[in-house]
Amino acid sequence: MDTPKLITVGVIADELGVRPERIRRILSSRKHISPTAYAGHVRLFTSDVIALIRHELNAIDARKAARKGVRS
Repeated sequence: MDTPKLITVGVIADELGVRPERIRRILSSRKHISPTAYAGHVRLFTSDVIALIRHELNAIDARKAARKGVRS
């Protein structure tokens, strides 16, 4: 069995094309998305987390657009 590749918040942000601060905000407010491991103070995640965070970002953006009256 292969060892899963662990990634940092910065790698997730690069993958999704957003600032790391936005990823950190989601991680601090969504308790169902938790780190797989820690390296000192650095949180490490599996690549499966990217899909969860992408879903949360899309939901946030959809709510913002709905408030502004913009259809997506």
